[in-house]
Amino acid sequence: MAKIAKRVQKSREGVDPTKIYGLTEAVSMVKERATAKFDETIEVAMNLGVDPRHADQMVRGVVNLPNGTGRSVRVAVFARGAKADEAKAAGADVVGAEELVEIVQGGKIDFDRCIATPDMMPLVGRLGKVLGPRGMMPNPKVGTVTMDVAGAVKASKGGAVEFRVEKAGIVHAGIGKASFDAKALEENIRAFADAVIKAKPTGAKGNYVKRVAISSTMGPGLKIDPATLSVA
Repeated sequence: MAKIAKRVQKSREGVDPTKIYGLTEAVSMVKERATAKFDETIEVAMNLGVDPRHADQMVRGVVNLPNGTGRSVRVAVFARGAKADEAKAAGADVVGAEELVEIVQGGKIDFDRCIATPDMMPLVGRLGKVLGPRGMMPNPKVGTVTMDVAGAVKASKGGAVEFRVEKAGIVHAGIGKASFDAKALEENIRAFADAVIKAKPTGAKGNYVKRVAISSTMGPGLKIDPATLSVA
């Protein structure tokens, strides 16, 4: 434990927890401190001025990161016939209908993202208690209930990130890996922030983006000036 604590302490050196950093400086510092033996995920968290308990203040959407996430995503598709064939051809890892519903109901979930054709939703709806808590329930608002299953599979594999505000008003996501170059991480962070800003609900009042921070899996968090997140 002492060795881990020493590494954590070293990663915090030079980080001012009260300072608001520009995006470029923050990304550079986070990359420098991502010294774990694995390729750490770079995460962004945005504290929003919303109360998601109210329907008109819910923030939800999906964004295609320009440089991908660096993560291998397993995709399941609920579809039949030609649409099932399209999903398989597009690279879906798991494809099925009734039999797949039974597998998931049995507790076997070996995928990270779930897509369904509209006609499958009466069946998939039975899985709400299983997929819902994991944030994996297909939803037309984020493009996971669609007839274009091939496009949805390719987007999921290519860097599509779904986001949804939590109870405390925070939206967060992994937007890349420490091995990415700084420019790629900045582009991904800006794309994510832009999508969240564009998803501002009608019920949001006052300051919408309150605080933004980035960190690596094992590193310290750095606060970012929201003004430096604008897409050029």
